[in-house]
Amino acid sequence: MKTNNLIQKGIDTVRILAADAVQKANSGHPGTPMGLAPIGHVLWAEVMNYNPQNPEWANRDRFILSCGHACMLQYSFLHLTGYNVSMGDLKYFRQLHGIAAGHPEYGLMPGIEVTTGPLGQGFANGVGVAIAEKYMAARYNQPDFEIFNSYVYAICSDGDLMEGVSAEAASFAGHLKLGNLIYLYDDNHITIEGNTDISFNEDVGKRFESYGWQVQTVSDGTDLEAISEAIKNAKNETNRPSLIKVRTQIGYGSPNKQNTSAAHGSPLGEEEVRLVKENFGFDPDKSFVVPDEVLDFYRNVGKIGAKKEAEWNELYKKYKERHPKLAEEYETIRDGKMPKDWEKKLPVFQAGEKMATRKASGKTLNTIAEFLPQLIGGSADLAPSTDTNLNDYESFSPKNWDGRNFHFGIREHAMGAVLNGMALSKFLIPYGATFLIFSDYMRPPLRLAAIMKIRPIMVFTHDSIALGEDGTTHQPVEQLIGLRSVPNMTVIRPADANETTQAWKVAIEKKDGPVCIILTRQGIPVLDQNKYTKAKELEKGAYILSDCEGTPEIILIATGSEVQLILAAQEKLQLEGIKARVVSFPSWELFEKQSSDYKEKIFPKNIRKRLSVEAGSTIGWLKYVSDEGFSIGISQFGESAPGDEVMKEYGFTVENVIEKAKALHQKK
Repeated sequence: MKTNNLIQKGIDTVRILAADAVQKANSGHPGTPMGLAPIGHVLWAEVMNYNPQNPEWANRDRFILSCGHACMLQYSFLHLTGYNVSMGDLKYFRQLHGIAAGHPEYGLMPGIEVTTGPLGQGFANGVGVAIAEKYMAARYNQPDFEIFNSYVYAICSDGDLMEGVSAEAASFAGHLKLGNLIYLYDDNHITIEGNTDISFNEDVGKRFESYGWQVQTVSDGTDLEAISEAIKNAKNETNRPSLIKVRTQIGYGSPNKQNTSAAHGSPLGEEEVRLVKENFGFDPDKSFVVPDEVLDFYRNVGKIGAKKEAEWNELYKKYKERHPKLAEEYETIRDGKMPKDWEKKLPVFQAGEKMATRKASGKTLNTIAEFLPQLIGGSADLAPSTDTNLNDYESFSPKNWDGRNFHFGIREHAMGAVLNGMALSKFLIPYGATFLIFSDYMRPPLRLAAIMKIRPIMVFTHDSIALGEDGTTHQPVEQLIGLRSVPNMTVIRPADANETTQAWKVAIEKKDGPVCIILTRQGIPVLDQNKYTKAKELEKGAYILSDCEGTPEIILIATGSEVQLILAAQEKLQLEGIKARVVSFPSWELFEKQSSDYKEKIFPKNIRKRLSVEAGSTIGWLKYVSDEGFSIGISQFGESAPGDEVMKEYGFTVENVIEKAKALHQKK
């Protein structure tokens, strides 16, 4: 089809900006944004609702670039349409402290909705964002007041569709009939190693149809009219997510590298960039040029978005007058606030019974859910085992978009990424649950949540070899230290039911990173809140649970179910004249945020004899037990047997704690 000359010049400008930025950085991926420029134009100039002056407009359409290596496409359109992204930022692509990172990073550049890069993650994040929009619309929209009706648009690549997480997420999205999800598949037939036919020859369209998606094909990625029509059809399909397969040409306009892997992951080269510019009628001696008429065109498009938000604000003003209670609730969660005195609703458990911390977690969730409408979540087909079902609420489904229980199915990887998308809405506090051992299936989205500083809450149960008969495949050993090694991740392993309640308080109030709550399968004693220091001290990460008279000679440290062991050992050591302090240490990360004075109070420098007890890897404990201390832990895999027997076999008994403590006490 014929394209308006100004529009064509705008599309070609984006192609050249991508080539220039990658060439200047001497690093990056020029070919994909060059091929995708027409799709980008249709999205930013014709389809999406957004306001560059307020990137956080609540009812904006979300754009996700799942193939994050094509980021110069997004950066260019953000600059052109009037976001606070300067030409200087584009020139500083992939440089230290710049906002134009090598892959889009949430919170770094305005207009970036999600950090993408690891392929498939953005694809799955989009499902979570679409879920959040559906939930908000169902809860807050009223007749004549459709305040939430946005779409999620994403561009995905061959690489995204090869990664398994996208298959999990696509299946889940199809099951949920997320008609507000519109993905454009960049079918350019090229990966780093060459043509995709060396590794990827499936019928993608049929695969997605089997997932329950609407599938369309655009045979020419430069045909703006066909792309627009396909998106229009997708918007009209309200009961299915949509995949639009667009045949593009990587490195479009490059005389020697178009449709080759050479255009994918490396600069085109100075001479080739000159040829590209000549091909599009630009001056080959000038770089980072945006013709005035092109800039004016896109800036005017951006201004249309400001008008759309102004119209929405007027609608919301009338909504607030008509539905003040709903508006008040919405504004509370929009502003990241909590209902007044919500924490007073947290349950308190009485000593004298045994309760698995997973059970205590379930009771806590069901107590506070009434007061926190933004708290929604579920498990990877393990709700009965993880105790994460909200008993008074429906399941989220096409029949109940305001349902609060999610059945993610046996899709841990997608669950993590979908939770990230839900958290990125900034309205919801999503949680997910599975066994601790399966956190390994979720490491990529957990890491990305930490990078983005968003707050999905993960409930990991069956936290040690004490789970028993399922054996080595299900018994976690190295998972705790693995999670603790992730920067900006908060890991909490509570010692009893009341610490579990406080762990939830911390998780819900935390806004700047993911929280993992690690819980037991087996019942453990509920500690006496009158006899020992109250569990509210959990927020400090470590606290003196039970102290001795006078100066301690040894400090006993434990997390989770092992705290009961060191409490019992303390009593028996005292009978033998050994003064021991008991420290409950549920969270390394929370403890490290405390003052040096507080840390000295818990672990005085002059008390070097310290014993840690944790049913997991001992890696990392040296920092807290000191070079004169000792750690009881696990350095091998467990066995299939009843939990009590396995724990005894591996030394997690009061007797062994006493034996090791005595040896440490006698050590000179």
